Amino acid sequence: MIFAAGLGTRLKPLTDSIPKALIPIAGKPLLEHVILKLKAAGFTEIIVNIHHFPELILDFLKSNNNFGIRIEVSDERNLLLDTGGGVQNARWFFDDDKPFLVHNVDILSNLDVRKLVDEHINSGSMATLVVSKRDTFRYLLFNNDNRLCGWINVKTGETKPPGIDNITGYNKLAFAGIQVLSPAIFNLMENSNPVFPVMDFYLSNARDFLIKGFTPVDFHMMDVGKLDVLDEAERFVTG
Repeated sequence: MIFAAGLGTRLKPLTDSIPKALIPIAGKPLLEHVILKLKAAGFTEIIVNIHHFPELILDFLKSNNNFGIRIEVSDERNLLLDTGGGVQNARWFFDDDKPFLVHNVDILSNLDVRKLVDEHINSGSMATLVVSKRDTFRYLLFNNDNRLCGWINVKTGETKPPGIDNITGYNKLAFAGIQVLSPAIFNLMENSNPVFPVMDFYLSNARDFLIKGFTPVDFHMMDVGKLDVLDEAERFVTG
């Protein structure tokens, strides 16, 4: 699944006329970069959620003949469902009872996605989150077995879930916007609201269900979420 429904407010004024997913980097829209990466890794079925300028994304996919694979859309035109609600709304697509990958449209990386999927399957976890050591102010907290235990905003001191007060001994890592989920996660989501963030969902279930972090070796990524990184993103792709 590719998350492409966001408003892209940090990329205004570009996103006043096009969705974030279609912002070009080195001559190709972000959505195309992610689709081609997944296709090269062997993925042949992808669902893309849409909300902001949805017709432009539909036209783009149609004009490229869905890049020769099966591409469906998860329609969030009437209501933006956030990351957790977005996954839940696409449940109908994941009908083969196999783990599935979720990739933010604004993430460029050198990740070997097949290695991530293998890691997830071997770990037996409910969700496997790609994480890395990088400067941010919101961190996920993992124990020495790479199990998700909590979250902290180091700027405000806010922590999640309740009871995570002393973060000494935890590894602080930043989420990279790529994850693999087991289909059993839908059973946990059944009583959730239609709109909810997936990270809060993980944190509220982390004590009872195994959610792991995966830190790739020699990992390089770009979060193309702000105007001031567009030039750097061009160099990332072409370099």
